[in-house]
Amino acid sequence: MTYIDGMVLAVPTVNKQQYIDIAKKCVPVFKDHGAIQMMENWGDDVPDGEVTSFPLAVKCKPDETVVFSIIVWPSKETRDAGMQKCMEDPRFQGLEMPFDGKRMIMGGFETILDVS
Repeated sequence: MTYIDGMVLAVPTVNKQQYIDIAKKCVPVFKDHGAIQMMENWGDDVPDGEVTSFPLAVKCKPDETVVFSIIVWPSKETRDAGMQKCMEDPRFQGLEMPFDGKRMIMGGFETILDVS
């Protein structure tokens, strides 16, 4: 089954197009190193929670939007090797992310059910 990298982050709303532009530059890098799909999702209906929520988790400010990002890999082994190659790829060098990376949440997930 596939392996998923998931990220949740807060992007200044005014940086939406800049975020999209950088994401588009990253797609071929991830695909060249084994990713089979990449999705960037701009928050549209992401409520604040009382105890926990996406906005609370990334300390989203009033002028920011929560983004949910997914990279799909064919396996964890492909992801581990591919992610290493991506980080070393010259196309990633010098990219300035239009958000505070210290508030990004990320993790790798083993797919246990896929009914697509």
